[in-house]
Amino acid sequence: MFITLNGFLQKWGNESASTQKLLDVLTDESLKQEVTPQDRTLGRLAWHIVTAIHEMMSRTGLQFAAASHSEPVPASAKQIADSYRQASEALVNAINSQWTDAKLQESCDMYGEQWPNGLTLSILIDHQTHHRGQMTILMRQAGLPVPGVYGPSREEWSSMGMEAPSL
Repeated sequence: MFITLNGFLQKWGNESASTQKLLDVLTDESLKQEVTPQDRTLGRLAWHIVTAIHEMMSRTGLQFAAASHSEPVPASAKQIADSYRQASEALVNAINSQWTDAKLQESCDMYGEQWPNGLTLSILIDHQTHHRGQMTILMRQAGLPVPGVYGPSREEWSSMGMEAPSL
């Protein structure tokens, strides 16, 4: 749980940059990649990450413009990546202009439970991280290069002049 806005903003800066790296690699064709017809496609996962920013944070009373869950998944990977960039920036601007550290201790109804806003911010990041992991698997299946997030990816080791660790 975050207790300062600065703590969240620093963490969000790193995490959103990692998410943006993944989204920027997607192609229009890769958005159709799926594990099974019963599971989300890569495009739906990516769009879910985008729209969850506003869906979750609007429940706290934050006001900002961003893509909505009710909007259909775009067929354009660039539109998804650009929408994430816009939503992330709008979130940061809203927090900076509408909240103080004290607001992080206030609780709001989140899916039938009372969550302190500082917890909601933590869960927003955890939720995004969870779906990023799912995306990397689908990206590999779609034949896309996977950017490193918490360390070099297989592709990045060779660009550093090193061999990837053995399996």
